[in-house]
Order: sequence, then C-alpha cells, then structure tokens
Amino acid sequence: MSDDTIRLVTIGRIIRRRWRLLTVLAVVGALVGYGASLLFPPRYTTSASVLLPGAWEERELLTQAEIATSSVVIDRTAAALGRSGAGGGELRDRVSAGVADGNIIKISGTADTPERAQRLSDEVAGQFVAFAARLTGDDPESAAGPEALRKRVEETNRRITDLAEAADPGRTVESVQARTELEKLRTALQEAMKKLDEADPATDRAGMVVMGPAARPAGETPPTRTHLVVAGALLFFLLAVIGHLAAARMSRRLRTEPEIAAALGSALLGAVDVPGERPARRPGGSGPWARIRRLLGADVRWDLPAPQASGDEASRRIRYRRVCARLRDRLPAPRRLLVVVPDGDEIAHRAAGRLVAESGSDPLLRTVGISVSRPMMPDHDDESGALVVLSSGSWTAGELAGVAEACADAGHEVVGVVVAGTVLARPVRSAAPPPDDEAASALAVHGHATGGSV
Repeated sequence: MSDDTIRLVTIGRIIRRRWRLLTVLAVVGALVGYGASLLFPPRYTTSASVLLPGAWEERELLTQAEIATSSVVIDRTAAALGRSGAGGGELRDRVSAGVADGNIIKISGTADTPERAQRLSDEVAGQFVAFAARLTGDDPESAAGPEALRKRVEETNRRITDLAEAADPGRTVESVQARTELEKLRTALQEAMKKLDEADPATDRAGMVVMGPAARPAGETPPTRTHLVVAGALLFFLLAVIGHLAAARMSRRLRTEPEIAAALGSALLGAVDVPGERPARRPGGSGPWARIRRLLGADVRWDLPAPQASGDEASRRIRYRRVCARLRDRLPAPRRLLVVVPDGDEIAHRAAGRLVAESGSDPLLRTVGISVSRPMMPDHDDESGALVVLSSGSWTAGELAGVAEACADAGHEVVGVVVAGTVLARPVRSAAPPPDDEAASALAVHGHATGGSV
C-alpha cells in the first residue's frame, strides 16, 4: 500500500474490518471528552445593547467599543459587583464589546451561571454609559461647570449695563470711551458663549441609552459537555483511521510475487488460490495480548483487498498441478522436499496442505513450520531441498531473507517459491465434472509450456 493512492474504498475497508477497534477507541475518546468537560465549568454568555443616537463614523463607534472594555469601565464594574479586591483583571477576559448595525454596541459578559452573566452584562453597560457621559459632558457633574460659566456671563452682562448707565453719557471723552469699551466687552462675551454652545456635543448628539436589560441565557456557551464528548469520540476515531493509513504507508511487507521470490533468492513457481470467505488474519500467538487483539479484531488483515471471485474447484486444482509440474521440471531427479510454511500464516498452511495432497508421491513433500522471528530448519537428512509457501503482504524482505539463510544453514536448497492468496469460492459446476486423474496429470505436466506463471 506504500505506493497506492488513499481512496474512499481504503477507508471503507478499514472501517469494515476494524470496526470493533474503532468503536472502542471512539468510546475512549468520548470518555476523555467527558473528563475534559469536568475540568472546565459551564459558561453562560449574554449581551446588553447600548444605542448611540446621532451621526457616528465607524472609527468613532470602534473607539466607543474599546472604551466599553477599557480598564476604567471594568474596574468600576468589579467594584460595583463586589469584586474590588480582585480588580478588573478577572473580568477583563470575560467581557467583550462589538459594533452592530444601527449605531449599537453590544456588550457581552460570560459567567458560570445565567444570573451572573446577566448581571455582569448589565453592569458593564451601565458603567460604560456613565463613563461616556462624563467624557462628553452629559452628566450633571461635568455639566455644572458650563452652566456656572453661563450664569457668570449673565451677571457680567448686567454689571456692564449698570456701568454703562452710570457713566456720564457723552459729556466727556472719558465717558464715551468707557461706554465703548463696555459694549466691546459685552459683544466679546456673547460671541464666546455662542461658540461654547456650538462646541457642546450635547447639542447635536443625545446621550447614550441602554436598550433594556440583558436577556438571561437559556443554554451553555459552546463548547458544552456534549460538544466535548462528541469531539473526543470523533478525534480518536479519525486518529485511529489516520494511524492505520500511516502504518500501511510505512509498511515494508512485500506484496508482489517477484519481490517475494527475489527476497528468498529462488524462482517463482506460481500462485495458488485458497477459498475463504473471511479476511486473512495476522500471525498471532497466545497470551492475554493475543486474546485482546482477537477480541478487538486487530488480528484481521485490513490492508489486503477483498478476495476476488475465482473459478470452480477444477480450475483451482489445475493451478496446484501446474505448480507441481514446474517443481518436477526443476528437480534433476526425484527426491524428498520440505514444504516450508511460516508460522501463523493460515493461508499458506492451507495452500501447503493442498499442494502436498495434489503432488502425490512425485515429488514426496513434507510440510514443516518455521518461526520467522527465529527461523530454524531441521538438519539435512532424507530431504534435500525446500519449497517455500507463503501469502503476500505478510512478511518483510528481512524476514524472508532470514528464512532463506536458515534453509541454507541446514543444507536445504530453496528450489522454488509458491505464493498463496484467498479467493471467493464458487459452487462446483454440475455440467462439467472435474477431469479424471489421467487427463489432469497430462495437463499438469504440460501446463508450464502454455499457461505460463499463474
């Protein structure tokens, strides 16, 4: 699979053959998500809206939103809520403000209960309006200064009028000059008050208004406990699938027949079919881990394609007999051979048994299992050669090289390699019975000349 494109059929094969393992991992992920939800308390969020009447530019609205979450407003909110000891640092991460359509600033507050979230949003909105009013001069304290100034100006005007009437009208030059200066002073004061009224922001913009109390939140703010549980299950499921794909990408098991024959240093005699409905299983052992693997279905080979439909029993017998014919052609004289099968390779064991049965006594074959992790062959005695039977996609080049070295160390020459694969069996056709032994033997002897490698 290292060179194959990852397709949906590959992912479907993983889910179909490893569904028990994936289900267990998804349940573990859900438990992890549930545990994470216990570490983070539930959160509730609500918003209060503040209306800014008048004409406002976008940058001015953004400035007001920044003021709503400033340290001054947050500190005043903390003091009003009885959290002055901790200051506004605790609340700063739980309050946010944004600009909505229609000159509206939405102030959001987050707390561990719906009531606290509602109270926090309302309090921040109130403190923001009060602070903005002080900045624009709309509150009574800031408005007291200009009002007092107007009163002083009115008193000054009356005083100027009294002084003008008290002066001797037009009798002396000094009196005329005094009246002229007093009128100039009156005009300057009136112009100054006119400019002061024009500069007052309250003349063209009304004060900010809180548009009612914040709504009490009816549900938690995402991610909720359900979200964390589902996310944990989905995350573990995806990681398991990705792990399967990565392991298959990095796998160095040999899958093609020429690669297997080259790793064993011998010639390929052919490929044979083994009927089987269930997917092939990995070589396993005994013990608790092996039982757990079987329980979770981890011993099932998922990276092999689904078995293809094969011919009838007669066509499968022809394949075995062609292999026996090629084997006889490679032997200079009849002799006894060992059929070497890796331990745990169920497909190869079934193929070897069928091959021994089809070969009869020429050549005389005897099946022997060998451990791939620590290969050990029986010493050279009556047998003088080895025929290796194995399934594709189960062993690496290094493991097969170890089998070849064990055969050479015991004095057995590897005379050939047979690769076995699973197929879907079809019922035997009643209209065409299997050929008799004599005709089949003749076909097996000459099969290599016309049929080629199978």
